[in-house]
Amino acid sequence: MDGHKSWSLEVAGRTLTIETGKLAKQASGAVTVRYGDTQVLATAVMSKDKSNVMGYFPLMVDYEERYYAAGKIKGSRFIKREGRPSDEAVLAGRAVDRTIRPLFDMRMRNEVQVVITVQSIDGQNDPDIISIIAASAALSISDIPWGGPVAAVKVGMVEGVVVINPTKEQEAISTMNLTLSGTTEKINMIEAGASETPEEDVVRAFEAGHAAVAQIAQFITTIATEVGKQKREATRLMGTAVCEDRIKEVLIAHNIEDALYGTKMEIAEQTTKVKEVAKEELLQSLSEEDLVNFSDVFSLIFDEVCDEIVHRNIITKDRRPDGRATGEIRPITCDVGILPRTHGSGLFTRGETQALTITTLGAPGDEQVIDTMEVDEKKRYIHHYNFPPYSVGEVRFMRGPGRREIGHGALAEKALMPVIPPKESFPYTILLVSEILESNGSSSMAATCGSTLSLMNAGVPIMRPVSGIAMGMMTDFKTGEYRVLSDIQGAEDHYGDMDLKVAGTEKGITAVQMDVKMAGINTDMFRATLMQAREGRMHILDRMLATIPVPNSDLSPFAPRIIIMQINPDKIRDVIGPGGKVINDIIARTGVSIDIEDDGSVFITATEAEGGKMAQSIIHDLTREVMAGEIFEGTVVRIMDFGAFVEVLPGKDGLVHISELAHQRVNKVEDVVKIGDKVTVKVKEIDSQGRVNLSMKALLPKPERSTM
Repeated sequence: MDGHKSWSLEVAGRTLTIETGKLAKQASGAVTVRYGDTQVLATAVMSKDKSNVMGYFPLMVDYEERYYAAGKIKGSRFIKREGRPSDEAVLAGRAVDRTIRPLFDMRMRNEVQVVITVQSIDGQNDPDIISIIAASAALSISDIPWGGPVAAVKVGMVEGVVVINPTKEQEAISTMNLTLSGTTEKINMIEAGASETPEEDVVRAFEAGHAAVAQIAQFITTIATEVGKQKREATRLMGTAVCEDRIKEVLIAHNIEDALYGTKMEIAEQTTKVKEVAKEELLQSLSEEDLVNFSDVFSLIFDEVCDEIVHRNIITKDRRPDGRATGEIRPITCDVGILPRTHGSGLFTRGETQALTITTLGAPGDEQVIDTMEVDEKKRYIHHYNFPPYSVGEVRFMRGPGRREIGHGALAEKALMPVIPPKESFPYTILLVSEILESNGSSSMAATCGSTLSLMNAGVPIMRPVSGIAMGMMTDFKTGEYRVLSDIQGAEDHYGDMDLKVAGTEKGITAVQMDVKMAGINTDMFRATLMQAREGRMHILDRMLATIPVPNSDLSPFAPRIIIMQINPDKIRDVIGPGGKVINDIIARTGVSIDIEDDGSVFITATEAEGGKMAQSIIHDLTREVMAGEIFEGTVVRIMDFGAFVEVLPGKDGLVHISELAHQRVNKVEDVVKIGDKVTVKVKEIDSQGRVNLSMKALLPKPERSTM
């Protein structure tokens, strides 16, 4: 096929193959990337005209799941077309976006769309990192101006050994799951979950991962050199030189620097006033030519001026917008149990950021069923994150969670995952919901801290408490000098170069997430950030433990209680009954929920103690073995010529032979018992075929023998 080319590279013992010129040839750039038998198609297209949305660079990244990739048909009985992306697809798309976005010129106003379609999955090689590589290759060979290429790898740690792109089997025993993206020089995106891993081990994995990233990025550079198109000139948001210079002069003249310091509300009020005065003056003094796209140009230059001021003052004077030192944490207050009827609640406030997290405990059967292109599994620990508009003093429509909410919720969930007690010792399904009530920097880490407080208040025996912190960085790109900032707030996130969130226990790190607005960070920057973050995490943890030092010993009186039983797996059918008749009858009579696993584990979840005990007793009677010598109060259920059958346990009958009904001779069974009679019987024996032989006469007093 004309134009079809293919290149291969060995990565971690498997072949990475990039092809172009075969599929989607009308896109500006299109590639397929295969690793093992996992393959994705990535396309990149840039619009010919500028976007109507002029306030920001209009980049769209769409990650398309296709169930055919795994040989599956969507599970819904009525809807087979794949619709709304799963949370996992949203997170994969965000990872691509977070990797490629910093390398675009933020003044670009042509729409750029990158579409990743997963075409094949082998169950061993994750499509998410392959998608980042594919997006990078598609952009690199396209005519779209971009500062890549980038690449990505996963890094695991198995028995202390760093493993690049671990298989599913290796991931299952790995103490770390680290995804790194970046260029040949620096890393610009991190997503990590870890089992309380020490900082130095995370740094070691960072170094090894970056070496593999650099190798793949260089491979893409070679491909782009060979087949890449000449880059087009993009439409950039630009004012005239006179306009841009004049905006800078007026902002400085009206003391924009002073307006950038204070509380969030003070900064918002002060900068609004400066904007209003500056705009009025500029509109009166600039020519008609200079006023083209004035509003958008003004906003752009305003941000650039503020960015330069905040950078300069932090790097040269260690002066942060709210006056804190670079390693200083904002004031923290914590509270627990503030909602009267919930199973657990924790309120975490740090500066002007506040998160209220609520814990709800449910039955094992309340687990979330995950049915995606890649996996079919169940989750018993779930975290939801909500970010209402009032948290930032705004008004907007409240719809379902967006990509940001899903991403922040996943990060907080990941941070707590390693300390959640195993199902064997705490079989509850655990749902955490974090409501962000106020936000000025790192609400996801506030949600993480609030989750720890809430779980401890609920009496969930977590292994160790988890705290989290958001770290920032300001860099002088001319000198290379930088400052690491602890507990960044909104302005430092907006104008800063890095947002790196770290969560963990006193033992080690459980989660890391990093985004940048620059080319990336190197190992020294990463190590310095993690070490400073540890100091901050421990400070925050101390404040949390001052409020609740250990998990409550008892669950909330409003939480359900779970009774755990172990039955013979062969008896499961007896508890369920034909068509679920028996188990549904137990549930209806007792008001409990019952979950049974294949190994015979039975979980009875009851909101009322009496109902739980009753269900336990019924199941015990249904599944236990009858022993010789036991005495039962039973019901006559069937009469034959040779004796009566008595139900001694639910579904378990035994025979009272006619000779065992009474001491005297019985001519007819009905002379002694009738169907429905309650009788007391003793188990005489269990014969070789498992039949239960009963006796009534064994419990009757023997008649006195006549002395006549």
